[in-house]
Amino acid sequence: MKWITRVPLSIKEAQNKIVEIEEEEWEQSQIKGYRIATKSSEYANIKQRWLVVESEARKKAALKKISEQVEKQLENAKASLRKLLKQEYACIADAEIGIKMLSDSWKYHEIKEIKCTEKASKKSQSKTEKGNQEKTIVYQVTGEIEPRESVIEAEKIKAGRFILATNILDKKEVSNEKLLAEYKAQQSNERGFRFLKDPLFFTASVFVKKPERVEAIAMIMGLCLLVYNLAQRKLRKQLETAQEGVRNQVKKLTNKPTMRWIFQMFQAVHLVRINGENQVSNLTQERQEILQHLGKDCCQYYLMIPGG
Repeated sequence: MKWITRVPLSIKEAQNKIVEIEEEEWEQSQIKGYRIATKSSEYANIKQRWLVVESEARKKAALKKISEQVEKQLENAKASLRKLLKQEYACIADAEIGIKMLSDSWKYHEIKEIKCTEKASKKSQSKTEKGNQEKTIVYQVTGEIEPRESVIEAEKIKAGRFILATNILDKKEVSNEKLLAEYKAQQSNERGFRFLKDPLFFTASVFVKKPERVEAIAMIMGLCLLVYNLAQRKLRKQLETAQEGVRNQVKKLTNKPTMRWIFQMFQAVHLVRINGENQVSNLTQERQEILQHLGKDCCQYYLMIPGG
């Protein structure tokens, strides 16, 4: 059986190969915005061809995210260190352990120039004897926050990269270009089926034993995916034609909303019966416009007059 798959970066070999690439090993892909490098592997005792892929767009986005994470962690680190500096320890060893544990908890930063200082502390021997106090020695620790340059640099190097693996070793049979193209083609299918496992659509697990029932559920799921994609395609096309948009999760207009988000927008809509008449509640102007774009059948389902 021949296969193409994406290699999880949790694998140690993948972590090494994704960063150990010399500049001359890269080849510019025919697919715009990508470059590729070939590696060999025998992971799990299976001879494989690994294709390290770097996406220009994903790298740009990843570098921005890394910078934001480094900055955010620095602010959190400063606050945590300030809190630690106020703590008192019974001995130097405890103080060093405390600051080391804090330093080790950070991915992009560490504490250097660690120093421990003695401090006299007064503690009452008895709550009833206010004047009876004993001086004890406690220890406090100080240090400076510095970036882990090697870690940050490694993250920047592998930004926007992923690895594809195949057991088809002959490049004449399947070229590197075709390998990448095949993977990109199957991505759209994988994204489509992802929604079927979403709790928003299927809130409970279903257990069946008979093969024909499994086939029936697979058929229903396939039809759900078909309806989902058709509705999403129609809405996006209508929005583009009308040069309109829908507010997304961050209140920005987009002409490429997902049907998942549209379904969430309609969760507040209810059918109510008042004095024997059916009425639809919470059907805002924005929701009505979405229904108009989806067509007359959807409008009638929500008791709307198409085009009205």
